[in-house]
Amino acid sequence: MNSSTPTIPDVARAIATALADDRVRRHNEDQLPPSIDEERQMARLTAAGVLARSRPPDAWGFDAIPEPNDRRIIDEAIAQVLGLGRLEPLLEDDEISDIHIRGNYPVWIKTRDGQRREYPPIVQSDSELVELIRRIASRMGHREQRFDPAHPELNLQLPDGSRLFAAMEISTHPTLVIRRHRFEFSAISQLTEKRMMEPQVGSFLAAAVRSKKNIIVAGGTGSGKTTLLRALINEVGPHERIVTIEDAYELGIDNFQDAHPDHDALQARAANIEGHGEITMADLTRMALRMDPDRVVVGEVRGGEAFPMLLAMSQGNNGSMCTLHADSARSVFPKLLAYVSMASTGVPTETVNLLIASAIHFVVHVEVRDNVRRITSIHEVVDADGNSIVSNEIYSISSNTPQFVALRGATAAQLEEHGFPRARELSWI
Repeated sequence: MNSSTPTIPDVARAIATALADDRVRRHNEDQLPPSIDEERQMARLTAAGVLARSRPPDAWGFDAIPEPNDRRIIDEAIAQVLGLGRLEPLLEDDEISDIHIRGNYPVWIKTRDGQRREYPPIVQSDSELVELIRRIASRMGHREQRFDPAHPELNLQLPDGSRLFAAMEISTHPTLVIRRHRFEFSAISQLTEKRMMEPQVGSFLAAAVRSKKNIIVAGGTGSGKTTLLRALINEVGPHERIVTIEDAYELGIDNFQDAHPDHDALQARAANIEGHGEITMADLTRMALRMDPDRVVVGEVRGGEAFPMLLAMSQGNNGSMCTLHADSARSVFPKLLAYVSMASTGVPTETVNLLIASAIHFVVHVEVRDNVRRITSIHEVVDADGNSIVSNEIYSISSNTPQFVALRGATAAQLEEHGFPRARELSWI
C-alpha cells in the first residue's frame, strides 16, 4: 500500500461526515431520510473519492488507477460506519452460537457443538468497541437506547433474532456478548437423534404434552432448555391456541406458522430513555390470560411473573410450559417460591407450595455431559407438605444408564391414552 494512502479509519471518518452532512441537508430541506441503499451508495462514492484524491493523476492528467487493495479498504470502512465491522464475519458463521468480546482483547466464541475458540480482536481500543456498540444500538435496536456512563447496560435483539448484551464503566473493559438463536424446526425426534434423550423419554414427553401436563424445563445456561421447550411446543396440535411470553423472541413460534396457525407472541419491553413505557414479564403474563389461550408458554421464568403463571396453570390453562434456571430438578421448587415472593403477594409459604403442587405436573432437568446436552432427570410433582414440595423422580441417568421408575397410576393411565404405551407397566398406585 502507498504510504500516502488513507487508512481504513480515515476513510470511515470521511464516510461518517458525508452521511451526517447529507442527513442535515435532507432535514433542512424537509426531505425523507436516506434509505440504507442510498447511504451505501453515498458511502462507496465518498470512499472512492477519498482514495482517488490521495494519489497524483497519471502522466496524462487522468485519475490514478485504483490499487488492488482499494476494494478491501472501501468495504471495511463502509462496514465500520454502516455495518458491524469485523464483527460481521462472526455473525455470518452459522456454526457460531455465542460471541464474547472484551475491549481490544482476543474474541472468544462458542460453536453449536460446544467447542470454544479464540479469534483475533475486532477493535483496536475500548473506545472503538463502545462506538461499535452504540452504532448497533442506533441502527438495529427496535427502540432508542443509550449506552454511556449514565446508562452502562444495553440489552437488545438483533434483526436475526440474536440477543445482545453490552456493559461499560461497571467492568474493567467494555464488554459485548451475543447469543445467537437458530429458529429451525425442532422436534423431539431430532433431539433424540442428537442424543439429548432416549426414544422412551421422547415418547413420554410427547404424551405429557398431548395430555396437557404443565411442564417446567430446568437447567443451566447453554444446557438446551429453549431448544427442548421449542420441541415440546411442536408437539401441540395445530388446533390449539398458544400465547408465548418472552424477554426476547427466542422460541421463534412465528417461524412455525403451519404448525401453530393460531398463536400470539409477546415480548417484554424496557423503559425508554425518559423512564416510561416498561412492560414486564408479569404484565405480559396477565395480558396473555385475557387473550383466550389454550396454552401459555413462558420463555424463561425469573421473577414476579411466576405468580400469575402458576395461577394460570392451576386455573384451567393446562398444558402450559416454561423454562427456569436451576442446577437440579429439586431446586426448581425453592426458586419458584423465591420468585413468587418477588411479586410481593404476601401469600404464606405453605399456600404458595400448595399452588405449586397443584399447578406443576413435571419438571424436566437438562444439563451438558461430555459436551452433549442431555435430559438427566424428570420429576413428577406429587403434593405439598408444609414448607416442602413432594416430588417423585420418575426418570434419571445414573452412571450414564437411562432408567425409568414408577409413575402414579392416574398419570400412567393418561400418558398411555396419549401415546406412551409403557406407562401402565411403570405405575405404582
